[in-house]
Amino acid sequence: MTRRAIVRGVGHYLPERIVPNSFFEDLVDTSDEWIRTRSGIERRHFAAEGETTSQMAVKAAQAALENAGMQVKDIDAIIVATTTPDLTFPSTATMVQHGLGMERGFAFDVQAVCAGFVFALVNANALIATGQANRILVIGAETFSRLLDMTDRSTCVLFGDGAGALILEAHAGTGTNEDRGILASDLNSDGRDRDMLFVDGGPSTTGTTGVVKMLGNQLFRRAVERLTETARHSLGKAGLSDNDIDWIVPHQANIRIIKGTAKKMGIPMERVIVTVQDHGNTSAASIPLALSVAQSEGKIKRGDLVLTEAIGGGLAWGSVVLRW
Repeated sequence: MTRRAIVRGVGHYLPERIVPNSFFEDLVDTSDEWIRTRSGIERRHFAAEGETTSQMAVKAAQAALENAGMQVKDIDAIIVATTTPDLTFPSTATMVQHGLGMERGFAFDVQAVCAGFVFALVNANALIATGQANRILVIGAETFSRLLDMTDRSTCVLFGDGAGALILEAHAGTGTNEDRGILASDLNSDGRDRDMLFVDGGPSTTGTTGVVKMLGNQLFRRAVERLTETARHSLGKAGLSDNDIDWIVPHQANIRIIKGTAKKMGIPMERVIVTVQDHGNTSAASIPLALSVAQSEGKIKRGDLVLTEAIGGGLAWGSVVLRW
């Protein structure tokens, strides 16, 4: 018997405020057409004043619990992937734990920027595989709008806020790639590429939060190459190939990156979940948001082979292959 981590439920939350591309036309030299052409984004959601990352994460977690038919007492651990915590410490995950009324188990954050949810999934899978937990809430949540320089058109138009959650549960498998659950994963990072995407502030440097800085053209080329590479590494570990994939659920950063990676893998766009037009880049929240939306629309079904992949600041990148 192989102990697998299967998906039991998904859920998401988006702030009420919808921000169309036209919002930025009075702030920087841009247009709806310029933003759509270069990113595929049409709108995004911004958190309300006083609305925090942990609050959004709680709402996404509650939706996932309802989807799974579970109560919070059934959960052993919470992992929150975020780059925009409520406070420097304690962890956002412990705030979510309190917000859900969970008085047992453990909770911690993972910080790998846009790749954070993939890193969190791999950590949760390891905890389940080794018997440390039976059911884990894995959440990606961001208020990225509060890291933006609204005078920088290369970054301020790209990001949005939101949260997505997934519940993993221990399940007995046969050890083959026909099992449900997480089948394989691949994680990577390279600190030499830090300047491609970073925030220019922090407690031990400026003592401020800072704002997003990005070298977009360089990052685009690196992203397609590394996302394709990590996807194939995960598939290879699982004894699978590109042709076995039912759905790619990529990090929703930019439609050109999404299309470029799919083309390089020979996967038609009909088998790629795309939500970037409605959410923008929600960093660590983008994959669970897309998973939740895709399931609610009846696209991803039980037994489907799903590939998730993401790249973010660090640079950090990785992928997970799972059977729904």
